[in-house]
This record gives sequence, structure tokens and C-alpha cells, in this order.
Amino acid sequence: MNKIKIYDIIATSKHKEGLSNMTSFIIVEDDKKTQDTIKEVLRRVVISKDNSIDIKYFTKYTKELKKIIDDNSFRKVYIMDIELETKTSGIEIAKMIREKDWESEIIFITCHDKMFETVYRSVYEVFDFIEKFFNMEKRLEKDIELIFKKNFDNKMFTVSNRNVDLQIYYRAITYITRDKEERKVLIHTDTNVFKLNMTLNDIISLLDDRFIQTHRSCITNHQRVHEWNWPKNHFILDNGQKIEYLSKKYKKEVERVCSI
Repeated sequence: MNKIKIYDIIATSKHKEGLSNMTSFIIVEDDKKTQDTIKEVLRRVVISKDNSIDIKYFTKYTKELKKIIDDNSFRKVYIMDIELETKTSGIEIAKMIREKDWESEIIFITCHDKMFETVYRSVYEVFDFIEKFFNMEKRLEKDIELIFKKNFDNKMFTVSNRNVDLQIYYRAITYITRDKEERKVLIHTDTNVFKLNMTLNDIISLLDDRFIQTHRSCITNHQRVHEWNWPKNHFILDNGQKIEYLSKKYKKEVERVCSI
């Protein structure tokens, strides 16, 4: 579990959690020639058009790559070789991605066309499977163009005035609670907690329909809930965290919204 950072958003502070136009390309490839080919495609298709693109290169699974996978606050496109010269394969990395992230795209590149069935049996929501020696550049270029045409969930919770500038992706917010002692609301994400001088009623008007009240002191992003446990008055988030802010008073409305 990542260490949670707490930000107290007071009159003298400004903080931005996400950038709505940010896209990162994560390249995991240990063959230098193939990596150079991918670089050239990205330079031609993406970099010349959009300066908000970030590109990171890896030859194997690392702590830095894990940190990127765990952070769901920005859009990512993974381009990965299946067979890497380490014990962690591209397929295993893709499984880790899908445990936490269903928004980002995954493109596999390989020398072996026989891996096609293995990939689609093992990893959900693969954008494409490209053979290195069969029109790789053209297919990768077409894939990237298509990805940029797709809609992406970049809606943001925004509080902005002369003292506070806070922006957080809705999809990054797991739940929001009320702190009785400090009389503030606490906006929880996977890695951070943001304190604001607002009430839950103030917050509700700034949220979209993925958020529902689950307790008198809690508003929850129902799209991030993995399991509702009404007998024990808690729910489990998709990151495994157990939250004890579930009241039967709201059960009917929660079940109605989640069934839509």
C-alpha cells in the first residue's frame, strides 16, 4: 500500500492533482532497434502535434514502472514487448496494469505471432497485438491515431478561487468524508487526502453522477467500489481498501444507482 499524503488546502495554498490533457507513453522494450523504431513513430505521429506528451522508456519491470502503474491520475498508453530478458514478462506487467487501471491502452509488440492467443487469454482489453516484422510502423502509427480519437475520462473536480486552485480527476477520487473536529471535508484518492474548508453539501454540487451518498458523513465514487457489505456496514474499494462508511439508510438508493 502506498503511503498516503495529506494536503491541507488552506487560504495560502494551491495544488493541482492532475492535468486534463496529459498523456504518457510507457515503452517497455529491451531491443534497441525496436525501441528506436517506436521512438520514430511517436516523434512523427505525436510529439510534433502535442507538447503535453510524456514518454518514458523501460527495458524491464522496475520500481519506477510500478509507481507509474499505481498512479491512475493521468492517461497512459503502454507499448510493450511480450518477452523481456527478465523474469517478469510483458504479459505479467499487463496483468498488473489491469488490476488497477482499465482506462489506459495496452499495445503488445512481439516477434512471435503464436503468442496472439496467449495474450488474449491472459490480459483483458488489449488494444492491439503487433508483429515486429510485419508492417509494425504502419500498424503502430494507425493505432496511436485511433487512440487519440477515443474519448477519455478526463473530467475533473475543480475548486478555483483567488486562494485555492485544486483539480482532481473524478476517477481518482475514491470517497469523500466529513471531519467533525476540523469541520472540513476530506477528499480521498489512492495516494492522497485533500482537506477543504467546505461542507458535504457544497461538494455534492461539484460532482458528477458516479458519486453517491453512502453514509451521512460520506460520499462515494460507486465506480471504484468492488464490493458492498451491508451486514457489516462497509465497502471494499477496487484497490482493496475497506471503508466503514456504509449505512443501510442509503441502501435503496445505492442499489438503484448501481443497477443502472
